[in-house]
Amino acid sequence: MTGTRRFRSARRIPAALAALVLLGVAGLFLYDLAAVRADRPGMSWRRQLADQLDRHTPADLWVLLGGGALAVVGAVLLLLALTPGLRGILPMRTPDPAVGAAVRAGLGRKDAAQVLRDRALEVSGVRSVRVKVGRSHVGVRATSHFRELDDVRADLDAVLAVGIEELGLAHPLHPRVRVRR
Repeated sequence: MTGTRRFRSARRIPAALAALVLLGVAGLFLYDLAAVRADRPGMSWRRQLADQLDRHTPADLWVLLGGGALAVVGAVLLLLALTPGLRGILPMRTPDPAVGAAVRAGLGRKDAAQVLRDRALEVSGVRSVRVKVGRSHVGVRATSHFRELDDVRADLDAVLAVGIEELGLAHPLHPRVRVRR
């Protein structure tokens, strides 16, 4: 299913609100600075701020450093607002396409790795297995102790193919199997 999207964390809304508040404060300061420059009276703290801005030009080192720091903070906030934060959850396919986006299910990468590890340990000749699940691949490292490595690898490929299908993920994972003594 191509319509299944990844899960996103709830941090987008607070980050967007913080960015909007900072934008509003910066706009208010800019408006007040323009009002003071246009010979309109401002509040005392705003007049003091305007005097400080009048003494320190944009070419001053501290002004440049402060502006650079604020630009970096703004870029980080925008990055947090736009990027998904729940990369550890793999989306599962919905059994009924009519339900679609109303019901969503996800499986944690560590949980999927544990299920596939238990499956791989059932293969005859496998002594130990390490499984790492990524977004599109499953890395499997197995240690065999009494069977031929090619036979163990073939059995692992078959067992993992069935296990990955039974996980019910929206985007199937591709196994990378390594077997050694």
